[in-house]
Amino acid sequence: MVRICLPASGQIVRLLTGWLLLLMPALFFHSGQAVADSIGDWKKMLAITPRGYLCLHTDEPLRIDGRMDENAWTQADWTTEFCDIEGRSKPQPRFRTRAKMLWDDRYFYVAAQLQEPHVWGTLKEHDSVIFHDNDFEVFIDPNGDNHEYYELELNALNTTWDLFLPKPYKDGGGADNSWEISGLKTAIHVQGTLNDPADEDLGWSVEIAIPWKVLAEFAHQPAPPRQGDRWRVNFSRVQWRHQVRENKYQKVPNKREDNWVWSPQGIIDMHRPERWGYVQFSRDRSQQIKFQPDPALASRDALMTVYHYQKTFFQRHKRWALSLEMLGLDRDDFAPRVSVPILKLTEDGYRASVTKTAPGRRVMQWHVRQDSRLWAE
Repeated sequence: MVRICLPASGQIVRLLTGWLLLLMPALFFHSGQAVADSIGDWKKMLAITPRGYLCLHTDEPLRIDGRMDENAWTQADWTTEFCDIEGRSKPQPRFRTRAKMLWDDRYFYVAAQLQEPHVWGTLKEHDSVIFHDNDFEVFIDPNGDNHEYYELELNALNTTWDLFLPKPYKDGGGADNSWEISGLKTAIHVQGTLNDPADEDLGWSVEIAIPWKVLAEFAHQPAPPRQGDRWRVNFSRVQWRHQVRENKYQKVPNKREDNWVWSPQGIIDMHRPERWGYVQFSRDRSQQIKFQPDPALASRDALMTVYHYQKTFFQRHKRWALSLEMLGLDRDDFAPRVSVPILKLTEDGYRASVTKTAPGRRVMQWHVRQDSRLWAE
């Protein structure tokens, strides 16, 4: 993954970061590489099914202290253990990471446990480029349209970086670092000693409360959510290999970071919301309620297939294809239960559409356009 090499903290970091992200959004910061092989990337991504989690409502007050010792947390399930961002084909992470989620009428709660024999951090100023340290990251796309999503990063010093993205970097988007999560609560609990190379630690845990009032800003649907609503969410852990110099931790020079995630992306790029996990919200705490996979996932994947083939076609020919045949696609490239996508050129680019019969025999149309925004009507 390509990262921006900037000073560790301060106003200069924020100014330069915003400037660079605006100028070169497709190349830098969590975006992997320029879109050179969109079809190849998608084939890797399509092979992975997004993970799911049933997030239960709680009436119990939660104290945000990083310890997760309330009864509600004890009863909440852990996610599956994090794996490499590219998937199970890559080596297992060196340290275990897992997360839990809860919600009430005011907050969306996230907690994580990070095994780490050497807990350390350097960045102390809010909105520093936190992934330059070992960190934990949260990504939220409320309505799953691949646009208008939120990101939050924390290090072991409880330094935060919150940002909003109108659309992914690969589609010309840039981060809004001025966006703030008003009322955010975060806490870190270190099981060991922070920044002390003389001993070995067990790890650190994170506890987060994000107000629904802030998440509602670009949700385009109820926040707090309704019973059974699904939001797209993912978590990432950035882990750097270290060395000790003059009794201080330092990153090993010329060594890339590890990227461990809850729901694997298939490629080294967190900014592909179409492959984030699903969080299903429920007020019913009975054992009969189970996570239900997204019935529209096959339709979504069909449209994202068209999107990636169009992206590659445009790079080669500087125009959009008029048909699936021009893209080299046919019926066999889509799931049998999905209608064949229909292409239509627009003033801005194109729109691809599929028809799906929803429960109750309600007919819905799903669409995607050239900037990867995906929606139903």
